Amino acid sequence: MRQRLGIIITIVLAVGVLILINSAAYVSEGEQHDSELFPNRSTYNAGATGTRALHNFLNEAGYQVMRWREPAEQLLSSDGQKVQTFVVIGRTRVSMEEQEARTLLLWVARGGRLVIIDRRPEEYLLPASGEWRVTTEFLDFPLAADATNPEQMTEGMKPVAPSQPTLLTREVESVLPSKFFSAIKIFPLTKEEKKKAEELSKKQEAEEDEVFPDDDDEPPPPKSVGEQSSTGSPAPVVHLETTKGTLLVDYPHGRGRIVLLSDPFIVANGGISLRDNLQLALNVVAAPAGLVAFDEFHQGHGTTHNAFVGYFAGTPVLAICGQIVLLILLVLWTRGRRFARPLPLPQVDRRSSLEFVASMAELQQRARAYDLAIENIYSRTRRVLARYAGVDYNSPRKVIAERIADRSTLSAHQLETLMRQSEDAINGGGISERQTIQLIKRLREIETTLGLRMRSREVKQTAQNI
Repeated sequence: MRQRLGIIITIVLAVGVLILINSAAYVSEGEQHDSELFPNRSTYNAGATGTRALHNFLNEAGYQVMRWREPAEQLLSSDGQKVQTFVVIGRTRVSMEEQEARTLLLWVARGGRLVIIDRRPEEYLLPASGEWRVTTEFLDFPLAADATNPEQMTEGMKPVAPSQPTLLTREVESVLPSKFFSAIKIFPLTKEEKKKAEELSKKQEAEEDEVFPDDDDEPPPPKSVGEQSSTGSPAPVVHLETTKGTLLVDYPHGRGRIVLLSDPFIVANGGISLRDNLQLALNVVAAPAGLVAFDEFHQGHGTTHNAFVGYFAGTPVLAICGQIVLLILLVLWTRGRRFARPLPLPQVDRRSSLEFVASMAELQQRARAYDLAIENIYSRTRRVLARYAGVDYNSPRKVIAERIADRSTLSAHQLETLMRQSEDAINGGGISERQTIQLIKRLREIETTLGLRMRSREVKQTAQNI
Protein backbone atom coordinates (compact mmCIF):
# COMPACT_ATOMS: atom_id res chain seq x y z
CA MET A 1 0.00 0.00 0.00
CA ARG A 2 2.88 2.35 0.77
CA GLN A 3 4.38 1.68 -2.65
CA ARG A 4 1.08 2.57 -4.37
CA LEU A 5 0.70 5.67 -2.21
CA GLY A 6 4.12 6.82 -3.30
CA ILE A 7 3.22 6.33 -6.97
CA ILE A 8 -0.04 8.27 -6.54
CA ILE A 9 1.73 11.16 -4.80
CA THR A 10 4.39 11.22 -7.53
CA ILE A 11 1.76 11.40 -10.28
CA VAL A 12 -0.13 14.21 -8.52
CA LEU A 13 3.08 16.19 -8.06
CA ALA A 14 4.07 15.65 -11.71
CA VAL A 15 0.69 16.88 -12.93
CA GLY A 16 0.91 19.90 -10.66
CA VAL A 17 4.37 20.74 -11.96
CA LEU A 18 3.16 20.46 -15.56
CA ILE A 19 0.25 22.80 -14.86
CA LEU A 20 2.55 25.34 -13.21
CA ILE A 21 5.07 25.19 -16.07
CA ASN A 22 2.39 25.61 -18.76
CA SER A 23 0.67 28.40 -16.86
CA ALA A 24 3.95 30.24 -16.35
CA ALA A 25 4.99 29.80 -19.97
CA TYR A 26 1.61 30.89 -21.32
CA VAL A 27 1.46 34.48 -22.39
CA SER A 28 -2.04 35.66 -23.15
CA GLU A 29 -2.39 37.43 -26.44
CA GLY A 30 -3.60 40.94 -26.06
CA GLU A 31 -6.68 42.06 -27.89
CA GLN A 32 -5.67 42.45 -31.53
CA HIS A 33 -7.00 45.55 -33.21
CA ASP A 34 -8.34 45.25 -36.72
CA SER A 35 -6.05 46.54 -39.43
CA GLU A 36 -6.46 46.83 -43.17
CA LEU A 37 -3.18 44.98 -43.58
CA PHE A 38 -4.55 41.85 -41.85
CA PRO A 39 -8.34 42.32 -41.87
CA ASN A 40 -10.97 39.93 -40.57
CA ARG A 41 -14.01 40.22 -42.85
CA SER A 42 -16.10 37.64 -41.00
CA THR A 43 -19.70 38.40 -40.07
CA TYR A 44 -18.78 37.22 -36.56
CA ASN A 45 -16.27 40.06 -36.20
CA ALA A 46 -17.61 43.24 -34.57
CA GLY A 47 -14.35 45.12 -35.20
CA ALA A 48 -13.74 47.79 -37.80
CA THR A 49 -12.85 45.36 -40.61
CA GLY A 50 -15.65 42.88 -39.80
CA THR A 51 -19.09 42.73 -41.40
CA ARG A 52 -21.22 41.88 -38.39
CA ALA A 53 -23.18 45.15 -38.66
CA LEU A 54 -24.28 44.34 -42.22
CA HIS A 55 -25.30 40.79 -41.30
CA ASN A 56 -27.26 41.89 -38.24
CA PHE A 57 -29.01 44.67 -40.17
CA LEU A 58 -30.10 42.27 -42.90
CA ASN A 59 -31.31 39.80 -40.32
CA GLU A 60 -33.27 42.38 -38.32
CA ALA A 61 -34.70 43.97 -41.49
CA GLY A 62 -36.36 40.70 -42.45
CA TYR A 63 -34.01 39.56 -45.21
CA GLN A 64 -33.28 35.87 -45.54
CA VAL A 65 -29.64 35.63 -44.48
CA MET A 66 -27.38 32.87 -43.21
CA ARG A 67 -23.74 32.10 -42.46
CA TRP A 68 -22.46 29.43 -44.86
CA ARG A 69 -20.04 27.17 -42.99
CA GLU A 70 -19.86 24.27 -45.44
CA PRO A 71 -17.40 23.63 -48.31
CA ALA A 72 -18.26 25.05 -51.71
CA GLU A 73 -19.24 21.57 -52.97
CA GLN A 74 -22.32 21.70 -50.77
CA LEU A 75 -23.73 24.50 -52.94
CA LEU A 76 -24.48 21.84 -55.55
CA SER A 77 -26.54 19.85 -53.05
CA SER A 78 -30.15 20.36 -52.02
CA ASP A 79 -29.06 22.91 -49.39
CA GLY A 80 -27.26 24.97 -52.04
CA GLN A 81 -30.39 25.15 -54.19
CA LYS A 82 -32.01 27.33 -51.52
CA VAL A 83 -29.23 29.95 -51.76
CA GLN A 84 -29.88 32.82 -54.17
CA THR A 85 -26.81 34.97 -53.44
CA PHE A 86 -23.40 33.81 -52.20
CA VAL A 87 -21.19 36.55 -50.72
CA VAL A 88 -17.40 36.34 -50.42
CA ILE A 89 -15.85 39.33 -48.65
CA GLY A 90 -12.19 40.24 -48.58
CA ARG A 91 -9.06 38.10 -48.58
CA THR A 92 -10.31 35.09 -46.65
CA ARG A 93 -8.24 33.42 -43.93
CA VAL A 94 -8.64 30.04 -45.62
CA SER A 95 -7.73 30.49 -49.26
CA MET A 96 -10.21 29.28 -51.85
CA GLU A 97 -8.54 26.72 -54.07
CA GLU A 98 -9.02 26.64 -57.82
CA GLN A 99 -11.10 23.46 -57.65
CA GLU A 100 -13.44 25.11 -55.13
CA ALA A 101 -13.68 28.14 -57.40
CA ARG A 102 -14.70 25.93 -60.33
CA THR A 103 -17.41 24.37 -58.18
CA LEU A 104 -18.61 27.83 -57.12
CA LEU A 105 -18.70 29.06 -60.72
CA LEU A 106 -20.59 25.92 -61.70
CA TRP A 107 -23.22 26.88 -59.14
CA VAL A 108 -23.32 30.41 -60.61
CA ALA A 109 -23.70 29.06 -64.14
CA ARG A 110 -26.80 27.18 -62.99
CA GLY A 111 -28.50 30.42 -61.94
CA GLY A 112 -26.74 31.48 -58.76
CA ARG A 113 -25.54 34.98 -57.93
CA LEU A 114 -21.98 35.47 -56.71
CA VAL A 115 -21.00 38.70 -54.93
CA ILE A 116 -17.24 39.26 -54.54
CA ILE A 117 -16.20 42.21 -52.37
CA ASP A 118 -12.43 42.28 -52.47
CA ARG A 119 -9.59 44.50 -53.60
CA ARG A 120 -7.67 41.71 -55.30
CA PRO A 121 -9.73 38.53 -55.86
CA GLU A 122 -8.14 35.49 -57.44
CA GLU A 123 -8.22 35.45 -61.22
CA TYR A 124 -9.98 32.06 -61.33
CA LEU A 125 -12.90 33.66 -59.45
CA LEU A 126 -13.39 36.16 -62.30
CA PRO A 127 -14.07 34.17 -65.47
CA ALA A 128 -14.22 35.85 -68.85
CA SER A 129 -17.58 37.13 -70.04
CA GLY A 130 -17.97 36.86 -73.79
CA GLU A 131 -15.00 38.73 -75.24
CA TRP A 132 -14.25 40.62 -72.04
CA ARG A 133 -11.88 40.00 -69.18
CA VAL A 134 -12.30 41.55 -65.70
CA THR A 135 -9.46 42.10 -63.24
CA THR A 136 -8.45 44.52 -60.47
CA GLU A 137 -5.43 46.71 -59.84
CA PHE A 138 -4.12 48.14 -56.57
CA LEU A 139 -3.97 51.93 -56.42
CA ASP A 140 -2.67 52.24 -52.87
CA PHE A 141 -1.58 49.63 -50.36
CA PRO A 142 -2.81 49.93 -46.72
CA LEU A 143 0.46 49.61 -44.80
CA ALA A 144 -0.10 51.82 -41.75
CA ALA A 145 -3.80 52.66 -41.98
CA ASP A 146 -5.94 52.70 -38.84
CA ALA A 147 -9.09 50.77 -39.73
CA THR A 148 -10.89 52.18 -36.69
CA ASN A 149 -10.47 55.75 -37.98
CA PRO A 150 -12.89 56.41 -40.89
CA GLU A 151 -11.40 59.84 -41.52
CA GLN A 152 -7.96 58.37 -42.01
CA MET A 153 -9.36 55.59 -44.21
CA THR A 154 -11.17 58.09 -46.49
CA GLU A 155 -8.55 60.85 -46.46
CA GLY A 156 -8.46 62.63 -49.82
CA MET A 157 -11.48 60.72 -51.18
CA LYS A 158 -14.58 62.37 -52.62
CA PRO A 159 -18.08 60.86 -52.65
CA VAL A 160 -18.74 58.75 -55.74
CA ALA A 161 -22.06 59.09 -57.54
CA PRO A 162 -23.59 56.26 -59.59
CA SER A 163 -22.50 56.04 -63.22
CA GLN A 164 -26.04 55.14 -64.30
CA PRO A 165 -29.35 54.26 -62.66
CA THR A 166 -29.41 50.50 -62.16
CA LEU A 167 -30.76 48.07 -59.64
CA LEU A 168 -27.44 48.07 -57.79
CA THR A 169 -27.47 51.89 -57.46
CA ARG A 170 -31.14 52.25 -56.56
CA GLU A 171 -31.72 55.03 -53.99
CA VAL A 172 -27.97 55.71 -53.85
CA GLU A 173 -26.89 59.35 -54.25
CA SER A 174 -23.23 58.85 -53.42
CA VAL A 175 -20.95 56.43 -51.59
CA LEU A 176 -17.64 57.06 -49.86
CA PRO A 177 -15.02 54.38 -50.47
CA SER A 178 -11.66 54.18 -48.75
CA LYS A 179 -8.51 55.48 -50.32
CA PHE A 180 -7.32 51.89 -50.65
CA PHE A 181 -9.96 50.74 -53.12
CA SER A 182 -8.79 48.89 -56.21
CA ALA A 183 -9.60 49.91 -59.77
CA ILE A 184 -11.57 47.35 -61.75
CA LYS A 185 -10.14 46.93 -65.23
CA ILE A 186 -12.11 45.61 -68.21
CA PHE A 187 -10.09 44.41 -71.21
CA PRO A 188 -11.02 42.73 -74.48
CA LEU A 189 -9.69 39.21 -74.76
CA THR A 190 -6.71 38.46 -76.96
CA LYS A 191 -6.76 35.53 -79.37
CA GLU A 192 -4.90 33.31 -76.93
CA GLU A 193 -7.20 34.34 -74.09
CA LYS A 194 -10.27 33.65 -76.26
CA LYS A 195 -8.98 30.17 -77.03
CA LYS A 196 -8.27 29.54 -73.36
CA ALA A 197 -11.71 30.86 -72.38
CA GLU A 198 -13.40 28.57 -74.90
CA GLU A 199 -11.53 25.56 -73.56
CA LEU A 200 -12.46 26.53 -70.00
CA SER A 201 -16.11 26.94 -71.02
CA LYS A 202 -16.17 23.49 -72.64
CA LYS A 203 -14.55 22.01 -69.56
CA GLN A 204 -17.15 23.68 -67.34
CA GLU A 205 -19.97 22.37 -69.52
CA ALA A 206 -18.50 18.86 -69.30
CA GLU A 207 -18.29 19.14 -65.53
CA GLU A 208 -21.88 20.36 -65.37
CA ASP A 209 -23.06 17.45 -67.52
CA GLU A 210 -21.13 15.07 -65.28
CA VAL A 211 -22.55 16.47 -62.04
CA PHE A 212 -26.09 17.04 -63.39
CA PRO A 213 -26.63 14.49 -66.16
CA ASP A 214 -30.44 14.80 -66.07
CA ASP A 215 -30.68 18.59 -66.39
CA ASP A 216 -30.31 18.97 -70.17
CA ASP A 217 -33.99 19.81 -70.64
CA GLU A 218 -34.32 21.92 -67.49
CA PRO A 219 -35.70 25.40 -68.24
CA PRO A 220 -33.59 28.38 -67.10
CA PRO A 221 -34.44 29.84 -63.71
CA PRO A 222 -36.54 33.02 -63.57
CA LYS A 223 -34.68 36.31 -63.71
CA SER A 224 -34.33 38.45 -60.65
CA VAL A 225 -36.31 41.67 -60.75
CA GLY A 226 -34.29 44.49 -62.30
CA GLU A 227 -31.38 42.33 -63.45
CA GLN A 228 -30.39 41.88 -67.06
CA SER A 229 -31.10 38.60 -68.78
CA SER A 230 -28.22 36.20 -68.94
CA THR A 231 -28.99 35.83 -72.64
CA GLY A 232 -28.27 39.56 -73.23
CA SER A 233 -24.92 41.25 -73.79
CA PRO A 234 -22.05 39.53 -71.95
CA ALA A 235 -20.23 42.84 -71.50
CA PRO A 236 -19.70 43.88 -67.84
CA VAL A 237 -21.98 46.68 -66.63
CA VAL A 238 -20.30 49.57 -64.77
CA HIS A 239 -22.35 50.94 -61.86
CA LEU A 240 -19.82 53.05 -59.92
CA GLU A 241 -16.79 54.74 -61.38
CA THR A 242 -14.25 57.26 -60.12
CA THR A 243 -11.61 59.25 -61.94
CA LYS A 244 -9.07 56.62 -60.88
CA GLY A 245 -11.02 53.56 -61.94
CA THR A 246 -14.20 51.54 -61.74
CA LEU A 247 -15.53 50.55 -58.32
CA LEU A 248 -18.54 48.31 -59.02
CA VAL A 249 -19.40 46.07 -62.00
CA ASP A 250 -21.48 43.01 -62.69
CA TYR A 251 -21.71 40.62 -65.62
CA PRO A 252 -23.45 37.38 -66.56
CA HIS A 253 -21.97 33.93 -66.20
CA GLY A 254 -24.07 31.10 -67.58
CA ARG A 255 -27.56 31.55 -66.17
CA GLY A 256 -26.27 33.50 -63.15
CA ARG A 257 -24.39 36.73 -62.50
CA ILE A 258 -21.18 37.82 -60.83
CA VAL A 259 -21.04 41.13 -58.93
CA LEU A 260 -17.63 42.64 -58.12
CA LEU A 261 -17.13 45.47 -55.60
CA SER A 262 -13.48 46.43 -55.21
CA ASP A 263 -13.56 47.99 -51.72
CA PRO A 264 -14.59 45.93 -48.63
CA PHE A 265 -14.49 49.14 -46.55
CA ILE A 266 -17.91 50.11 -47.94
CA VAL A 267 -19.61 47.08 -46.30
CA ALA A 268 -17.29 46.80 -43.26
CA ASN A 269 -18.34 47.92 -39.78
CA GLY A 270 -16.04 50.93 -39.99
CA GLY A 271 -17.42 52.35 -43.22
CA ILE A 272 -20.96 51.12 -43.71
CA SER A 273 -22.45 54.13 -41.92
CA LEU A 274 -20.82 56.69 -44.27
CA ARG A 275 -22.95 58.35 -46.96
CA ASP A 276 -25.14 55.79 -48.76
CA ASN A 277 -22.73 52.90 -48.20
CA LEU A 278 -25.39 50.89 -46.35
CA GLN A 279 -27.91 51.32 -49.18
CA LEU A 280 -25.30 50.23 -51.72
CA ALA A 281 -24.46 47.21 -49.57
CA LEU A 282 -28.15 46.25 -49.46
CA ASN A 283 -28.47 46.62 -53.22
CA VAL A 284 -25.33 44.59 -53.92
CA VAL A 285 -25.93 41.81 -51.40
CA ALA A 286 -29.70 41.50 -51.13
CA ALA A 287 -31.22 43.18 -54.20
CA PRO A 288 -32.84 40.02 -55.60
CA ALA A 289 -35.26 38.18 -53.35
CA GLY A 290 -33.97 34.95 -51.89
CA LEU A 291 -31.57 33.53 -49.35
CA VAL A 292 -28.26 35.37 -48.90
CA ALA A 293 -25.34 33.23 -47.69
CA PHE A 294 -22.16 34.81 -46.32
CA ASP A 295 -19.10 32.60 -46.81
CA GLU A 296 -17.83 31.81 -43.31
CA PHE A 297 -16.16 28.53 -44.25
CA HIS A 298 -13.19 30.33 -45.78
CA GLN A 299 -13.19 32.86 -42.95
CA GLY A 300 -12.11 30.04 -40.61
CA HIS A 301 -15.51 29.15 -39.16
CA GLY A 302 -16.18 25.91 -41.05
CA THR A 303 -18.24 23.18 -39.41
CA THR A 304 -15.41 20.69 -40.05
CA HIS A 305 -13.33 22.31 -37.30
CA ASN A 306 -13.37 20.62 -33.89
CA ALA A 307 -15.45 22.81 -31.58
CA PHE A 308 -13.69 21.58 -28.42
CA VAL A 309 -10.23 22.31 -29.82
CA GLY A 310 -11.39 25.66 -31.16
CA TYR A 311 -12.81 26.65 -27.76
CA PHE A 312 -9.49 26.04 -25.98
CA ALA A 313 -7.29 27.30 -28.83
CA GLY A 314 -4.62 29.71 -27.62
CA THR A 315 -4.76 28.45 -24.02
CA PRO A 316 -2.44 26.00 -22.20
CA VAL A 317 -5.34 23.57 -21.65
CA LEU A 318 -4.60 21.53 -24.76
CA ALA A 319 -0.90 21.25 -23.92
CA ILE A 320 -1.70 20.22 -20.33
CA CYS A 321 -4.13 17.53 -21.51
CA GLY A 322 -1.59 16.16 -23.98
CA GLN A 323 1.13 15.97 -21.35
CA ILE A 324 -1.20 14.27 -18.86
CA VAL A 325 -2.08 11.64 -21.48
CA LEU A 326 1.62 11.00 -22.14
CA LEU A 327 2.24 10.70 -18.39
CA ILE A 328 -0.57 8.16 -18.01
CA LEU A 329 0.77 6.10 -20.93
CA LEU A 330 4.25 6.17 -19.36
CA VAL A 331 2.89 4.91 -16.03
CA LEU A 332 0.93 2.13 -17.72
CA TRP A 333 3.99 1.09 -19.70
CA THR A 334 6.25 0.96 -16.64
CA ARG A 335 3.65 -0.93 -14.61
CA GLY A 336 3.20 -3.46 -17.40
CA ARG A 337 6.89 -4.40 -17.61
CA ARG A 338 8.26 -7.51 -15.83
CA PHE A 339 11.17 -7.02 -13.43
CA ALA A 340 11.51 -10.58 -12.03
CA ARG A 341 12.13 -14.09 -13.33
CA PRO A 342 9.45 -15.53 -15.61
CA LEU A 343 6.76 -17.49 -13.83
CA PRO A 344 6.10 -21.06 -15.00
CA LEU A 345 3.01 -21.65 -17.04
CA PRO A 346 0.13 -23.18 -15.09
CA GLN A 347 -0.15 -26.93 -15.48
CA VAL A 348 -3.52 -27.88 -16.85
CA ASP A 349 -4.84 -31.33 -15.90
CA ARG A 350 -5.26 -33.32 -19.06
CA ARG A 351 -8.47 -35.29 -19.38
CA SER A 352 -8.37 -39.08 -19.59
CA SER A 353 -7.83 -40.63 -23.00
CA LEU A 354 -11.09 -42.48 -22.46
CA GLU A 355 -12.98 -39.19 -22.72
CA PHE A 356 -13.35 -39.73 -26.45
CA VAL A 357 -14.65 -43.26 -25.87
CA ALA A 358 -17.21 -42.07 -23.35
CA SER A 359 -18.30 -39.28 -25.67
CA MET A 360 -18.78 -41.69 -28.57
CA ALA A 361 -20.73 -44.09 -26.34
CA GLU A 362 -23.04 -41.28 -25.20
CA LEU A 363 -23.44 -40.08 -28.79
CA GLN A 364 -24.38 -43.57 -29.95
CA GLN A 365 -26.84 -43.94 -27.07
CA ARG A 366 -28.52 -40.58 -27.83
CA ALA A 367 -28.70 -41.39 -31.54
CA ARG A 368 -29.91 -44.96 -30.81
CA ALA A 369 -27.12 -46.26 -33.04
CA TYR A 370 -27.12 -49.70 -31.41
CA ASP A 371 -25.86 -51.37 -34.58
CA LEU A 372 -22.74 -49.19 -34.48
CA ALA A 373 -22.11 -50.06 -30.81
CA ILE A 374 -22.40 -53.79 -31.51
CA GLU A 375 -20.15 -53.46 -34.57
CA ASN A 376 -17.40 -51.82 -32.52
CA ILE A 377 -17.38 -54.71 -30.04
CA TYR A 378 -18.23 -57.66 -32.30
CA SER A 379 -15.44 -56.85 -34.77
CA ARG A 380 -12.83 -57.25 -32.06
CA THR A 381 -14.54 -60.35 -30.59
CA ARG A 382 -14.72 -62.12 -33.96
CA ARG A 383 -11.06 -61.39 -34.58
CA VAL A 384 -9.96 -63.01 -31.28
CA LEU A 385 -12.35 -65.95 -31.81
CA ALA A 386 -10.88 -66.62 -35.28
CA ARG A 387 -7.39 -66.47 -33.81
CA TYR A 388 -8.43 -68.85 -31.04
CA ALA A 389 -9.96 -71.29 -33.57
CA GLY A 390 -6.91 -71.07 -35.82
CA VAL A 391 -8.82 -69.98 -38.89
CA ASP A 392 -8.99 -66.88 -41.08
CA TYR A 393 -11.02 -63.83 -39.99
CA ASN A 394 -13.33 -64.14 -43.00
CA SER A 395 -14.11 -67.83 -42.34
CA PRO A 396 -17.81 -68.77 -42.03
CA ARG A 397 -19.49 -68.57 -38.65
CA LYS A 398 -20.14 -72.34 -38.60
CA VAL A 399 -16.47 -73.20 -39.09
CA ILE A 400 -15.36 -70.81 -36.36
CA ALA A 401 -18.03 -72.14 -33.95
CA GLU A 402 -17.17 -75.83 -34.57
CA ARG A 403 -13.44 -75.27 -34.11
CA ILE A 404 -14.02 -73.42 -30.84
CA ALA A 405 -16.45 -76.12 -29.61
CA ASP A 406 -13.78 -78.76 -30.28
CA ARG A 407 -11.28 -76.86 -28.16
CA SER A 408 -13.61 -75.78 -25.33
CA THR A 409 -16.79 -76.62 -23.46
CA LEU A 410 -18.91 -74.10 -25.37
CA SER A 411 -21.79 -75.25 -27.59
CA ALA A 412 -21.16 -74.74 -31.26
CA HIS A 413 -24.85 -74.06 -31.89
CA GLN A 414 -25.11 -71.38 -29.18
CA LEU A 415 -21.91 -69.67 -30.35
CA GLU A 416 -23.04 -69.67 -33.99
CA THR A 417 -26.45 -68.29 -32.98
CA LEU A 418 -24.79 -65.45 -30.98
CA MET A 419 -22.55 -64.56 -33.91
CA ARG A 420 -25.52 -64.57 -36.32
CA GLN A 421 -27.58 -62.31 -34.03
CA SER A 422 -24.70 -59.85 -33.78
CA GLU A 423 -24.19 -59.74 -37.53
CA ASP A 424 -27.94 -59.34 -38.15
CA ALA A 425 -28.01 -56.32 -35.79
CA ILE A 426 -25.00 -54.83 -37.55
CA ASN A 427 -26.64 -55.28 -40.95
CA GLY A 428 -29.75 -53.33 -39.91
CA GLY A 429 -31.87 -55.82 -38.08
CA GLY A 430 -34.21 -54.34 -35.51
CA ILE A 431 -32.84 -54.37 -31.98
CA SER A 432 -33.67 -52.53 -28.75
CA GLU A 433 -31.36 -51.02 -26.16
CA ARG A 434 -31.98 -53.86 -23.72
CA GLN A 435 -31.30 -56.52 -26.37
CA THR A 436 -28.10 -54.70 -27.28
CA ILE A 437 -26.85 -54.80 -23.69
CA GLN A 438 -27.67 -58.49 -23.33
CA LEU A 439 -25.94 -59.32 -26.62
CA ILE A 440 -22.78 -57.47 -25.62
CA LYS A 441 -22.76 -59.17 -22.19
CA ARG A 442 -22.93 -62.59 -23.85
CA LEU A 443 -20.01 -61.68 -26.10
CA ARG A 444 -17.95 -60.63 -23.09
CA GLU A 445 -18.88 -63.84 -21.22
CA ILE A 446 -17.61 -65.95 -24.12
CA GLU A 447 -14.32 -64.01 -24.13
CA THR A 448 -13.99 -64.55 -20.37
CA THR A 449 -14.83 -68.29 -20.61
CA LEU A 450 -12.25 -68.86 -23.32
CA GLY A 451 -9.69 -66.78 -21.45
CA LEU A 452 -9.28 -64.31 -24.27
CA ARG A 453 -7.56 -61.52 -22.35
CA MET A 454 -7.93 -57.89 -23.38
CA ARG A 455 -5.51 -55.12 -22.79
CA SER A 456 -6.18 -52.85 -19.82
CA ARG A 457 -7.22 -50.07 -22.19
CA GLU A 458 -9.80 -52.29 -23.79
CA VAL A 459 -11.07 -53.36 -20.39
CA LYS A 460 -11.72 -49.75 -19.44
CA GLN A 461 -13.30 -49.11 -22.82
CA THR A 462 -15.63 -52.06 -22.29
CA ALA A 463 -16.63 -50.82 -18.87
CA GLN A 464 -17.37 -47.37 -20.27
CA ASN A 465 -19.51 -48.80 -23.07
CA ILE A 466 -21.45 -50.98 -20.70
